[in-house]
Amino acid sequence: MTGYAVVARELPQGSLNLELRSVNNRYLDIQFRLPDELRLLEVTMREFLTARLSRGKIECRVSFSGITSTEDLQHINADLLQKLLELNRTVRAALPDAHGLEVADILRWPGMLRANSMPAESLREPCLELLGAALHELAAARAREGEKLKVILLERLSRMRSLAAEVAPRIPALLVAFQEKVKARLRDAMINCDDERIRQELTLFASKIDVDEELSRLQAHFEEVERVLRKGGAIGKRLDFLMQELNREANTVGSKSVDAEVSKIAIELKVLIEQMREQVQNIE
Repeated sequence: MTGYAVVARELPQGSLNLELRSVNNRYLDIQFRLPDELRLLEVTMREFLTARLSRGKIECRVSFSGITSTEDLQHINADLLQKLLELNRTVRAALPDAHGLEVADILRWPGMLRANSMPAESLREPCLELLGAALHELAAARAREGEKLKVILLERLSRMRSLAAEVAPRIPALLVAFQEKVKARLRDAMINCDDERIRQELTLFASKIDVDEELSRLQAHFEEVERVLRKGGAIGKRLDFLMQELNREANTVGSKSVDAEVSKIAIELKVLIEQMREQVQNIE
């Protein structure tokens, strides 16, 4: 969800510049940096972005440089001038030798010269058009990043499929080994190796280590992740949910494991899921 776009437009009233930055964030967080004359447009611009974005920390920075004529500079802030002169007299009364204010000092004083203000309403349409153009560039940058993330996630998914496929063939061998272990235990205890007793032990053991249901659900989730990735669009939250489901099944496979190799596979699955989950946070 990272991206950057900057656009500018020359208007009869002056130069309008707009910059959009996007970084990864689980939710949508929009911050504005607007000049005072455009502050009234923040609500409209926020609604514009909210309707088109669903995730990411977005910073929208707008600057406007108005064309200033000599006539615009003839309006002096009379209230500020009066306060400044009063303060000047107070200081000179306390410090007669102090250097007084000069005309140049007064004219350079912040807020002293007032240019004719530009109504925010007259800049609404140009500003929204510029925001739309910047958003188009930002979306293109995010789409390029999304394609790279898609390749990474599909590679992780392929590896997870291979790991899950290694679990099921190990179960029959584990059952055979357990059957031999039960027989040996019964013989050592000088108990008759009754087939029914062995069958009961084997059935109980098989139910404890049976992960067929978990593997089936993992496979279903793999297919859904791949379908969502290939479909595209605003899929981040859907993938986030699927990562939780994958992690739940991998945890169950690990908890049922009585085999070191299956435990190792479960751990590797969880590592891959966590890597995918971190990447999914970057997808809108």
